[in-house]
Parts: sequence; C-alpha cells; structure tokens
Amino acid sequence: MLTLHHLNHSRSFRILWLLCELNEQYGTTYQLICHERTKNHLAPKEMADIHPMGKAPILVDSTRGQTLVESGFIIEYLLRYYDKEGKLSPTDDTWEDFAFWLHFSESTMMPPLVMRLIMDKVATKSPIFVRPIAKAIASKVETLVICDTIAQSFGLLNEHLANRLWIAGDFTGADIQAYFAVKALQSRGGLDGWVCLQQWLDRCQSRQGYQRAIEQGGQIFV
Repeated sequence: MLTLHHLNHSRSFRILWLLCELNEQYGTTYQLICHERTKNHLAPKEMADIHPMGKAPILVDSTRGQTLVESGFIIEYLLRYYDKEGKLSPTDDTWEDFAFWLHFSESTMMPPLVMRLIMDKVATKSPIFVRPIAKAIASKVETLVICDTIAQSFGLLNEHLANRLWIAGDFTGADIQAYFAVKALQSRGGLDGWVCLQQWLDRCQSRQGYQRAIEQGGQIFV
C-alpha cells in the first residue's frame, strides 16, 4: 500500500498527480491523507511524527518498508518500482532530457520563486516602522537577482518546448516535476510572452490524471 501525506497548496501535488497517472495506467492503489497548513502557512507539527523533516510530500510504501521525502526522489522511486511498463518513464534516447529537467526545475527554477515569496513576506509583514526599508530591500533583490534568474531558467524551458509536446519524448515524471514551478509563475502573472510554456501547461491540465489529482487534493494555487 502506498500512502501519500499531502499538504494543501504544496509541492506534494506532484506526487498525487503521479499516483493518479499510475492508477490510470496500472490500477495502482494508494491512500491519500490530507493535512492543512497552520495559520502561519506551515505544515502541521504532526507531519514530523511521520518523517523527521515534517514537510510534504511524505510517501509511505508499506510494501517495501520505506518512508520517503523529496519530490524528485519520490518521482524516480515510483517510476522505478511502479511504472512496470515504462509508460511514464523516459526511454534510453530521452533519459538525459528527463534527468536534466527533473532536477533543473527544482534546483534552478523554483529557488527564485521561493526567494520572491520570502521577500514579499519580508516587505509586507515587517514591523510598520521598518517596512519602507524592507520594501526597498525586497525591490532591490527582485531587480538584481530574481527577475534575471527567472527569465533565464523559464526562458530555457520555453525554448526547449518550442518543437516538443512534452519535456522528454512522451509525457513523463519530468513534466509533473516541472509543472509546479511553471504553474507557480503563471499564478503571479509571469508567463507573458512564453507561448510554448502556456501551451504545455494546457496540455498538462487536460490530462485525466491531473484532473483527478485536482479533485482529490484541491487547487494548487488560489
């Protein structure tokens, strides 16, 4: 039995989506346990009882006696042990694209988005008497670091998708991994001019597995 501990509005949506895709392809069964964020928008403390990191996603594979964290690792794990016919996995010819974008999306595309979120919190949640200074610092970081990094990384994926329907041949776990970052940017109105990314998002969202994941786990961003 696979059990996913899912946190609302979090990256664990990717694992839920992959489980839905595996269920559609192979009838793979799983249990979904949903957790709600605290008032501080953090994971609840009880998640640390499941894994010391206390962050979603957490996947428990009771059949293999494993408790797993980290989205990219979980995706590779599920494809290795549960994608029995390789329907969601790369081929030998597409493995390099798969591996690169699986890791690039989390290590390069996501950090500036997280930094932007943190800077926004610093600017809006600081004590009122230092808020003007905090906003000025956040604006400077946005200009000097965040904007250019987003333009480079997301522009690279947009270019990669110019002549492709999916990131690595057919639809794979790399599309699921990269989707969260692109959707996060879109939710803040940041996809203007990147037509290929928008078209790829539409293709992702038309998949039955994606729609089932939304029904079970809720919208990613609100």
